[in-house]
Amino acid sequence: MFLSRRTRNSIPKVKTTLRRGYAKALSHDPSKFRNMALVAHIDSGKTTLTESILLKSSYLSMRGSVDTGSTTTDFLPAERERGITIQSASIPVKWKDWTFNLIDTPGHADFGMEVESASRVVDGAVVLIDSVEGVEAQTKGVWRQLDRYGVATRLMFLNKLDRPGASLKASLISLLSHRLHPNPMVLTLPIASFEPQHYDQAEPGIQGLVDLVQWELWKWDKDGQSTCHPLPRNDESFQNLDYITASHPILPHLIPARVQLLENLSMFSEELMDSLLNLPSGPTSYLNVENSDIIRHLRHATLKNEILPVLCGSAMKDIGTDIVMDYVGRLFASPLDVMHDPQGQNSPLRLLAWKVTWDKKRGWMTFVRVYSGKLTRQSVVLNTNRNQRERVSKLLLLYASEVEEVEELPFGSVGVILGLKYTRTGDTLVSSGGPPSNRSVLREITPPAAVISASVIPQSHSDLEPVQSALESLVRTDPSVRVDLQEGQILVHGMGALHLEIIERRLKDEWSANFEFGKRRVSYREGLGPGASSLKSNMWQTDVGGRHTDIFIEFDVRPLASGEQGDPAWGGNIILDEVGMLLPPSDSMTGTAQAFIAQGIASALSNSPNTSLAMSHLHVQLKKFSVPLPSTSLLTGASAAILRNRIRDAGVGPVMEPFVHLKISVNEDSLGKVVKDLTEHGGEVLDLGTSPSMSMDETDEVGGYPEDGIYVPPSWLSPSGGSSGTSQSSMSLRVRRTVHALAPLSKMLDYSNRLRSISGGHGLFEMANAGFREVSETRKLEILKEIGRA
Repeated sequence: MFLSRRTRNSIPKVKTTLRRGYAKALSHDPSKFRNMALVAHIDSGKTTLTESILLKSSYLSMRGSVDTGSTTTDFLPAERERGITIQSASIPVKWKDWTFNLIDTPGHADFGMEVESASRVVDGAVVLIDSVEGVEAQTKGVWRQLDRYGVATRLMFLNKLDRPGASLKASLISLLSHRLHPNPMVLTLPIASFEPQHYDQAEPGIQGLVDLVQWELWKWDKDGQSTCHPLPRNDESFQNLDYITASHPILPHLIPARVQLLENLSMFSEELMDSLLNLPSGPTSYLNVENSDIIRHLRHATLKNEILPVLCGSAMKDIGTDIVMDYVGRLFASPLDVMHDPQGQNSPLRLLAWKVTWDKKRGWMTFVRVYSGKLTRQSVVLNTNRNQRERVSKLLLLYASEVEEVEELPFGSVGVILGLKYTRTGDTLVSSGGPPSNRSVLREITPPAAVISASVIPQSHSDLEPVQSALESLVRTDPSVRVDLQEGQILVHGMGALHLEIIERRLKDEWSANFEFGKRRVSYREGLGPGASSLKSNMWQTDVGGRHTDIFIEFDVRPLASGEQGDPAWGGNIILDEVGMLLPPSDSMTGTAQAFIAQGIASALSNSPNTSLAMSHLHVQLKKFSVPLPSTSLLTGASAAILRNRIRDAGVGPVMEPFVHLKISVNEDSLGKVVKDLTEHGGEVLDLGTSPSMSMDETDEVGGYPEDGIYVPPSWLSPSGGSSGTSQSSMSLRVRRTVHALAPLSKMLDYSNRLRSISGGHGLFEMANAGFREVSETRKLEILKEIGRA
């Protein structure tokens, strides 16, 4: 990509004086650390908010823009070309007394692995919502990822309140209706304009904020400069304010909003409730509650996930950024607030590798979070997952694409190690000379299942080995990529069409591989067939050094029952050991008999002997095994052969294919054509509506969380998004229709072109993974013919 001189000049400049010693200014006090991520649906403003934070924290002297490809965290050429985030980027930020390790994550579902790995190591997350669109499909996707890794401390930022149609009330109701949290608590209110008449004219925008906790008013001028004014502690003084006119409609609403905030918060704190009950009667008595006391109770409830703090603003205009960072520091968990080993002078070292990347100049870069002890340069660590010793050559703090070398990484911090040869995403590293009791493995990171694949065709025979090496390196950096060999053909599996495009570009740009991608196809799955198997299939015979050897392994194999959820680490299957405990994946164990058996099971499930498809929805339990010593390593081949025979004896099982949720927005005159096209391509229309903020996730529980006891701001606070909106906005909703549908991914690979033709170029759509679903017998026969198995 070639940037124009104007664009190159717009790339943000790091302040020189700050850059020289920024790492030295970062706090080493773990109570002041805040490991946080920004997560959201695509185009909700994560990267823009990151840029605003870097500007406000004085890390940047001027901000970049997604539109010009000049942001700090979107530094890859593909990110700047497309205007989207592809990989998560980590930046330590100094803010007042706190050190934030900020991770900007992708919003596109195809790059969900980046959110998965970031969610594993952060202690808090700022979840962004576009205040026009409300909760969207990937909003709930990233919310579930945070749930999966127990990230309890969260803060909701309702962004883009400067857009026409934005509504604080509608966004909050969307949050409740989609069941993100039962107790959202609004901490700031927007001031759309400081001119009262603009509220009657439904003028969009945001010019100020009221902090109900700190009891102060923020005001932004036309140049983006802010001033902060304390609000009076008695109602009479509201008539004599020099920074807002006495006739402004928001003033009478502020005291009731503060009262309801404190009363709602008191439901989670008996101490606060007693304090409120002891106050003198009258609404203004709540204004005299100490801000520090409110923050203390607010933080306690936030850490326990009893409430969800809600802030609002506009990241594009830097409105609300200061308040967001203040509340992240005040409310989010530090490393000391989550489960951790007791820390002392000589605490044992334990780290988790949460991401691995390749750099042409620096080599392998391993991102780690220090969960115990302190890591220093040139130390030797033990990878407990792979039983390999690794030497740390350098330690870095990474500022997006820039680095700063440091001497140590203390407890709670996030940094980068250079020099590790064997470590992969999810591996645990400990002190090499530590006691065996310190070698426990931290919870791993589970990659999502791939849904689409393409063949990789080297341009010549001499290119085969470099292409295979490049693919191995790519899989190490992105565990959501899967590579296998089927009938002599190399297949690479990814999370979507866009993911495959990025994979192709990375292989060529980063590893200079010479190849071509074949036709894209979706990744089908096969279930267990109905046939019975013979007990003779539990025995595997081989010759070792000319000596006959019998290996016995007994598996109990059945399909998953209705309602049973498969393990994502095993491709949607459930694999148990002899005592009924989940068997860890093969790449997380080494050397033991169970590790060799796990390798064999993984091999058998990756390629069905009936259809060559990967197996899914199987329940496999290892019952017992016997093997002559020292032939333990033969268990891999034996378990693979025995399990493959069991699958072959059962016959061809049900075939599953990936489905997607579609949210399509078209003009009224194109609606019928869109519905007809969907049904002709195997799709199912779930709902027809006019609201752009409707979800396309059919799995929502009906009704959402109730609004009873929740403070829901009035609609007039967001004039252009309320019931008094402009006729143009209402007309826009009438002529635009939203279609929510479920469809097989295989029929939607070219949907962009089809929709453009159907809608005359006016249609928009979003697509989200809906998992694998069993197909009909007719469709099964079509798939088997497609893959050459019928």
